[in-house]
Amino acid sequence: MTDPRILVCDDDTDLREMICEYLGERGFKAETCEDGRSLLEAVKVDPPALAVLDVRMPGMDGIAVLKELRSRYAFPVIMLTAAAETVDRIVGLELGADDYIGKPVDLRELEARIKTVLRRMQANPVAEHYQSTLEGHCAIGPHTLDLSGARLIAEGGEDIPMTAMEFSLLKVLSDNRGRVVTRERLLDEAHERGWDPFDRSIDLRVSRLRKKIERNPAKPEIIKTVRGLGYMLI
Repeated sequence: MTDPRILVCDDDTDLREMICEYLGERGFKAETCEDGRSLLEAVKVDPPALAVLDVRMPGMDGIAVLKELRSRYAFPVIMLTAAAETVDRIVGLELGADDYIGKPVDLRELEARIKTVLRRMQANPVAEHYQSTLEGHCAIGPHTLDLSGARLIAEGGEDIPMTAMEFSLLKVLSDNRGRVVTRERLLDEAHERGWDPFDRSIDLRVSRLRKKIERNPAKPEIIKTVRGLGYMLI
């Protein structure tokens, strides 16, 4: 198997070099990007398996870079945030970040999170295993979820940009259409990160999904909230 290519974007030269050296010693092909613009240029040439992206950078910050990435690409992104940057973490999750890790960075924790996110990608129907075992499509309101291609197709025929995590959420909900899926189960089956009762990342991601698929996200008709329990796909 080819070593996964990881792009590390941080304006702190010492930190990004340290992360790249550490990941390189552990079987990853890690490359550095000094700022958001250079990351976007590198992605245009060759999209990576995963990007590690700092939130606070001069010029184009990590949130702006993430927003640009999510308009075109679905590869996973792990955000680097300061411990106190709760708002940045929430915004990042809403925009489609797959995970986050606080600074100062624990390299072993970062490695573990990268491996977890990449495993989730491999378990996604984009991977050959699912392409050979899943067939067909399912309706998501007026849209179509292409199970074999891991695509969400709007009623007009155009693709709706979607992250691997968002696909996983829709897949779990569609497998249980008409039944309530608890937040705990969504975290277990779609997130694969471990959870606690106060984890709100699923709520943020469902909110982001609704903005993409609902005619009126404030009054959802496709993904219903069942208060105190979870969510249900109609």
